[in-house]
Amino acid sequence: MLIESVTALLGENAYLAPFAVLFLCGIGLPIPEEVTLIGAGLLLYAGRVDFVPITLVCSAAILLGDSVPYWIGRRWGLSALKLGWVNRLLHPERFARLQQQFQEHGHWATFGFRFVMGLRIPGYFMAGMLGMSFPRFLIIDALGVIITVPISIYLGKIFGDQVDRLHETVADFHLILAFLIVLTLAFVIVFRMRARRIRTGKTGPAVQATSVAPVAPAAAAAAAAAAAAPAAPAAAKPAATATKSAAAPTKSASGRTPAPH
Repeated sequence: MLIESVTALLGENAYLAPFAVLFLCGIGLPIPEEVTLIGAGLLLYAGRVDFVPITLVCSAAILLGDSVPYWIGRRWGLSALKLGWVNRLLHPERFARLQQQFQEHGHWATFGFRFVMGLRIPGYFMAGMLGMSFPRFLIIDALGVIITVPISIYLGKIFGDQVDRLHETVADFHLILAFLIVLTLAFVIVFRMRARRIRTGKTGPAVQATSVAPVAPAAAAAAAAAAAAPAAPAAAKPAATATKSAAAPTKSASGRTPAPH
């Protein structure tokens, strides 16, 4: 069963494991927070944890993890973009989008980032870089955590109950669940590959234009040289004829060449 698999995986670390995973999510672990929170709800359904303690543990882990990108932005600012993982999370297009959000909504943009996956870490980095005070950041972020964490955990508890009911009524339910998981992973992989291809297509023409522009003058010069090459012998022939005529001695009317003086 799914519930037994989750509890066996976590073992005796029913509180420590969600805390560690949620904290790592705050510093870039590519796992949505909601997945871990729903897993905590499954533990709640299985009776391994209590609602209030697991909610507080998960909330504390999220707030600590969110503070890491905030302090990176506050301490190093744009110079932190030299770090590879920071640059991947905060590429120029996303940076411009976040700036626009802060210009339109002010500090409350930080509250909205809590509900948008993919903008949390860069948004908190931007909040620190723009000089938001840490107490204000913590309060605004905590308001979002108070909403999302209990709801996600309780949804996990409801999901665990529904999974057990389906397992009792549907034969080979574990095969159906495995198929749905594989299908979801395939969808995520295809979506990310398509998004990467779109970003590459946007930057492709610019790169091509910059590489072609310097070659154009050289190509024009080569074409001009090729066009001028056949005309050179023709221009040289009249010049040679004129020189020969000038060098030939002139004859008098009687047909004799005058003697030199």
